[in-house]
Amino acid sequence: MDIRGIDNVLVPVGDLDAAVSFYGGVLGLPVKFTLPEQGIAVFDVGGEVAGAMARVDPRAGAAGLSGMRLWLEVPDALAAAAELEGHGVPVVSAPFEVGTGWSVEVCDPWGNVIGLTDYLKRPDLARPTS
Repeated sequence: MDIRGIDNVLVPVGDLDAAVSFYGGVLGLPVKFTLPEQGIAVFDVGGEVAGAMARVDPRAGAAGLSGMRLWLEVPDALAAAAELEGHGVPVVSAPFEVGTGWSVEVCDPWGNVIGLTDYLKRPDLARPTS
């Protein structure tokens, strides 16, 4: 088997419009396309081919189901946490130090965990800025 990278990350959501509002509006991920009749919205993540695909699932957020966990690279995780808190998004775990810098986790409206991590301690590993 030859794994070459991520195709898309599937995110179970309860409502497509709310997902577009959260992922597109609050997180600022550009919408690549939507297929409302299929309950799908795909978001661009850093201009890569792979994206985050929100798909309506009536079980999203149900007790006992494990949700998706998606980590995204940001320039500064502490600043990202402060920005999200300004939008009313609660931080799930206080910012914590990792080998490359800092990380913080928040949840979308259905309990899926989104981690934001930076490479401030290892800029040589960070994606290039535009």
